[in-house]
This record gives sequence, C-alpha cells and structure tokens, in this order.
Amino acid sequence: MAGVLFLCAAAVLLLAAGGAVPPPPPPEEAARMARFVLHNCDWGALATLSAQEGLRGHPFANIFSLSDGPPGPFSGSGVPYLYLTDMEISVKDLEINSNASLTVSLAQTPYCKKHGYDPQNPLCAHIIFCGSIVKVKDSEAGLAKKALFSRHPEMENWPKDHNWFFAKFNITNIWVLDYFGGLKIVTPEEYYSVKP
Repeated sequence: MAGVLFLCAAAVLLLAAGGAVPPPPPPEEAARMARFVLHNCDWGALATLSAQEGLRGHPFANIFSLSDGPPGPFSGSGVPYLYLTDMEISVKDLEINSNASLTVSLAQTPYCKKHGYDPQNPLCAHIIFCGSIVKVKDSEAGLAKKALFSRHPEMENWPKDHNWFFAKFNITNIWVLDYFGGLKIVTPEEYYSVKP
C-alpha cells in the first residue's frame, strides 16, 4: 500500500513540475477542454488589427508567452496573463484597438505528437479566444506575476528600461475545436465555472 501511495505522490509531483501532460477531458466537456488546453500551453498566437503603415486594418498575428497560473494540475485560473511592453509591434496595435483573438493548441505539448495528430487535426485540440487586452490592476498584478514568472523565469531579467507591464486577455467569446463536427461555442461564464 505504501508503494502505491508513493507512486501516486511521485506522479502528482511530476505533473506539478511540468512533466507529462495528463489526458485531456472528453470532447463533450468543451468548457473543461478550453481550460485544460490554455493551462497546458506556455504561449499562443495573438492576432490584432494592425495599425502599422502598409498593413493598417489587416489581421496581424504574433507569438506571446502566456500563463493562467503555475504549472501543475488544478492551479490554473483560466485567465490568460501576458507580460508586455509598449515597444512591441502588436502592443502598438492594441493601443489603437484593444480587440484581439488568441489561439492556443495542444500541438505545443507532447500530447499530439505522441498520438500522431497533425496540428490541424481536430483531435489535437485548439481553442480560439476573442476579447481584448487590458492592463491588470495593482490588486491583480501579484497573481499575474506569479503565473507568468513561474513558467517563464527569464522574464524577471528582461531589460527594465522596456517598461514591462502585466496584462490579461479579457475573454468575451470562446470557440473549441477538439473533435470532428466543427467548432463548439463556450461562454465565458461556462468557462470560468468549471474546474480544469
């Protein structure tokens, strides 16, 4: 019995340390799937409407590190936090129009490769969030910092003269593609009410 308990404890520690990705929820649990995918992703593709000369009004996608909480099961808040600077080209777009979409995919985890799923295969789940980017308030900055720096420790040493700030993706719409048959719509209320 002690051996079984030791193995269970070791498995929990391995997951908490960012080891193997646990299996995703079943496809009929779309809100949990959205929370699961976001929590297991360290980065996403953020699309803005460009304000840059020659691209104005066109979609512009860029990669950003993100986190909804420290690694490990049951530690995600569901809120995608980002660490941004006004010097970044996409942030310049957001200063004009804060609306954006954010896509995260299990393709960046070992899960899809292990099962032989191409990133475009619906079984390699991906989530599309629509909403806006907002600076976090001082009362939330500690949560954002812990979430981001626990997964991206080098951020703490990024140049201070770049005036980094914590932001979050304010979710208004969620689409889940995790099985055949098309996208599933999840409301923010459903998303935040489930346990990941």
